[in-house]
Amino acid sequence: MSAVGHLSEGDRGQARITAIKALRLDSGFCLIRIDTDAGISGYGECGDLDGDLVRAALLTHAEGGARLPHLQLIGKDPLDIGVHHHNLFYAYRQRPAHIMICSGLDMALWDLAGKLLNQPVHKLLGGAFRTELELYSHCPHFDLTDAGAWAEAAADLKSDPHGFKTFKVDIHDAIGIPMQEYAPSLSPGDIRKIGRSYELAREHLGDEIDIIVHCHNELDAPSAIAVAEAVEAIKPIYYEDPLQPGFSENWLALRRSTNIPIMTGENIELPEGALPFLQHQAVDCLQPDIISSGGITGTKKIADLAALYRTPITLHNVSGLLMNAASQQLAASVFNCPRIECTRRADSLAWASPNPLQVRDGKMQVSMAPGLGVELDQDWISGHRFAGEPDWN
Repeated sequence: MSAVGHLSEGDRGQARITAIKALRLDSGFCLIRIDTDAGISGYGECGDLDGDLVRAALLTHAEGGARLPHLQLIGKDPLDIGVHHHNLFYAYRQRPAHIMICSGLDMALWDLAGKLLNQPVHKLLGGAFRTELELYSHCPHFDLTDAGAWAEAAADLKSDPHGFKTFKVDIHDAIGIPMQEYAPSLSPGDIRKIGRSYELAREHLGDEIDIIVHCHNELDAPSAIAVAEAVEAIKPIYYEDPLQPGFSENWLALRRSTNIPIMTGENIELPEGALPFLQHQAVDCLQPDIISSGGITGTKKIADLAALYRTPITLHNVSGLLMNAASQQLAASVFNCPRIECTRRADSLAWASPNPLQVRDGKMQVSMAPGLGVELDQDWISGHRFAGEPDWN
């Protein structure tokens, strides 16, 4: 029996936070742990951040201090997640790194709440609409204009043991620019290369594999519209992040110019960043990232807003096990979120013992275990710390 099973009903309702710690893995991802006097801990993930930076921020949230007492979590009830979320995100000015750290804290609070109440997070969020989730993953990086390279890559993707049926294919690999480098005013030659690259993608992947045209907010509006025209014939299921992250009229112009569904959201910060896209019906799908959107609490608000506008969401997820676990718990509880992202890296589904996340035929099974649904293998974590990183501290 897990430690959760030993808690009485009274103990579960009276637990208090005793410590908040962090540990950065050799993958770069930083984990957060919230301990309680009930002997139960909750875990979160806050992206690729320096461990010392995270620990310094956590000290503020652990102790608060005379000037910021509302930020103090030590001694507080971990089940007061709504109060903690407000204080973490809206009682003090936030910057991007702090949004990521506070999102990790929110994730850990939900994991902790589920363990204290002996329920999976999706149950605490209102229940599960589904017991499995479709996944999409990533094409490897290579010269997308090379037919021979495509033949090799397609064979690799089709034989992936996870059985993914949808892959993102990055435009920067077609025109030889660094990922995320701003690329205004693509030339006609660039557009032809992109069009040919996605023709090769469809030719080698076949009609049984769905394709997402993947950008990283590189393009201006004319180039984004030209790329859409060049790839429309291969029928991508989404055209992702071609324009700058924030809402502008350019998103409306792009959506009106193409039949390809437009998707964005991984760089949107907090629910207020998503709202104008919904109000103006500027996208066909939102793709928030739990670490950027305010944790599970903030991302659930985005999902609920999107549902009011009949807009589906997916969840951006290129991190590790805890992000996979949090994403599947949240997505299960959201009517308008039938699929999530999942990397092909083995370590993104590792660290868990004895209950690793299960992926079969391109679908992730929703865990029914308490909290986020996974237990971390502490020996694995200790052996995969970032260079010079202390143990949980």
